[in-house]
Amino acid sequence: MRKPWIVGVTGAVLAALLLGACGDPESAPDEAPSSGAAPEASATTRQRAATASPDVRPPKPAPKVLYLGDSLAMENQKVLGELLEDGLDARYTSAPYSGTTLCDYLEGTADRSLVPTKDKAAALVRRLRPDYVVLQFWGNAWDYTPCMDGITYGKARAEYFRRYTAAAEQLTEQIANAGGTHRPRIVWVLQGPDPMTPDRVRRVNALYEKRAEASGDLVADAGKAVSPASDRYTWTQYLPCTSYEREHDGYCTQPGRDRTALHHDEDYLHFCLAPTTSEPKPCPVLSPGITRFAREITRVIADAGREGP
Repeated sequence: MRKPWIVGVTGAVLAALLLGACGDPESAPDEAPSSGAAPEASATTRQRAATASPDVRPPKPAPKVLYLGDSLAMENQKVLGELLEDGLDARYTSAPYSGTTLCDYLEGTADRSLVPTKDKAAALVRRLRPDYVVLQFWGNAWDYTPCMDGITYGKARAEYFRRYTAAAEQLTEQIANAGGTHRPRIVWVLQGPDPMTPDRVRRVNALYEKRAEASGDLVADAGKAVSPASDRYTWTQYLPCTSYEREHDGYCTQPGRDRTALHHDEDYLHFCLAPTTSEPKPCPVLSPGITRFAREITRVIADAGREGP
């Protein structure tokens, strides 16, 4: 059974397509995003079980999954929903907001947050009672979201990680408390390489892994799926096609060279192969990087469902 999405959107005219709504640790966009409704993605993003679902058996009972995050989650949300629904018969809701970081989803930050009160993580958990809450955060490092109080990776590195660690702990606690006796498991999504400040993403991923271990939650290393096998934290625009991509039309974008594109020529951060737009929305074209990301998240949830609590 398909559930309607709750799709939060924050649109911003971005200074450079390379940066999109996440990640430049040294600069910020000209203006904060404003909320608005995300337009429907093109039918070309519909990747049904026959063509894109991981080889997984649905866990019993079918899980309820909530997907929260930033602009990467915004572009991923439709593909992930289809994989979860088709492969696991999941009941799926997504509520991403571009430009956000962990503190935006904390209750108590409504007056200085890019996420409205109704879509805070705890509010959605109380309302939807999910089994899994998937958190996709690149770790925005610029002065973009008010709840970080102007703390950036470039100018205050130690304080950036202190605040980010505290927000991860608070968000875990708020989600757990909102779940009550039905505490959802959090899936922390590890990020792909950062071409500008690779050590930042390495430390953000380590923070997620430590947080998951401390609270008995899960890690989905989706970033590994978009990294070279020889070096987890080296950025690349192209990777060799996987056997899956060779077997499915459109997924190996350069079959003659046996490689597939992960990023658009003008955007080294996002995985959508369509140009970045001023109004954030689900990716409208088939994009192998997005599918790689979403398949790994789906696999982790499927494995957790088979193993039980």
